[in-house]
Amino acid sequence: MNLIKRAAAIVLMLFSLPVLADYRLNMHEGVTSFSKGAFEIHTYVMWICLAIGIIVFGAMFYSILFHRRSKHPEAATFHESTKLEILWTAIPILILITMAIPATRVLIAEEDTSNSDMSIKVTGYQWKWQYDYLENGITFFSSLATPQDQINNKAKKDKHYLLEVDNPLVIPVNKKVRFLFTGNDVIHSWWVPEFGFKQDAVPGFINDAWVKIAKPGVYRGQCAELCGQGHGFMPIVVEVKSEADYEAWVNEKKSAMAAAAASSSKTWTMEELMSHGEKVFTANCAACHQANGEGITNVFPALKGSPIATGDVHKHIDTVLHGRTGTAMQAFGPQLNDADLAAVTTYERNAWGNNTGDAVQPSDIKSAR
Repeated sequence: MNLIKRAAAIVLMLFSLPVLADYRLNMHEGVTSFSKGAFEIHTYVMWICLAIGIIVFGAMFYSILFHRRSKHPEAATFHESTKLEILWTAIPILILITMAIPATRVLIAEEDTSNSDMSIKVTGYQWKWQYDYLENGITFFSSLATPQDQINNKAKKDKHYLLEVDNPLVIPVNKKVRFLFTGNDVIHSWWVPEFGFKQDAVPGFINDAWVKIAKPGVYRGQCAELCGQGHGFMPIVVEVKSEADYEAWVNEKKSAMAAAAASSSKTWTMEELMSHGEKVFTANCAACHQANGEGITNVFPALKGSPIATGDVHKHIDTVLHGRTGTAMQAFGPQLNDADLAAVTTYERNAWGNNTGDAVQPSDIKSAR
């Protein structure tokens, strides 16, 4: 009796409205023409499979029912039929052709990047993305923005855990946007499920793809290629804005880039360097060296009390600028401006009890370049 009650409870639970509301068997349609095309082909092929299943299983059940031994004790004797052989070869060929034609149309459309309204170069780094707007000169990096406390299970995880960034990619509605993908270090893969494609970012090669989205929204994705220890911390966020909002964003971004360039020519106070340096460190360095500067044993070295962060300041600057060959230490010279590099170097030399008292200025970074 208890077993029956449990089984009944499970059945009721499975068929409750909240469960059915979240239960999805089908593909997601997406927001691009070819993602919708792929969805339509999937539905079309499923109907074909359903029809084939009905015919095949119908023939099986008919044969079992009407040609069972009790009705026909004597088995029929016959040999091959040329007409039947031709028929069951021709029909599958026709089915495959009817599936191949729409699929080929979608694939060809997906590869057609001609007549695009704008182009964006996407470069994969360990572990972030760089976006270069080729028409208007905007360039920036997009890094994980999920707080370390959430990653270390010290705080409640957000709705978009590991799927939020500091600088999202922004594109306008109703514009054909061409993407050019490449990699700086290892192979990455740029994937936003709603867009209906996944494209590899390979060092030394250029792959391309395009999107045209009809309504504003926020779309999230991730790197889909195992690219190293930080692979799971490389999200993608795309904001699609109206044309007016996009133009406002472009002007705002250009102003921010001009302000960043101006900040590289001023002399910063120690307080300013430490405050800004902490932000730069959190966005670019904390994933490896940890927020407390203690690194990860046998994986990433500690900066707290390290010879680099407490020794010769020029060697420290050189390491931050050019990285270290044969290690995971990247060259941040191409990624950050002089003010950012000066601030983060100052922060590393004075945080966690290092207290060297060194205040590295943007002019020091410019000289070292």
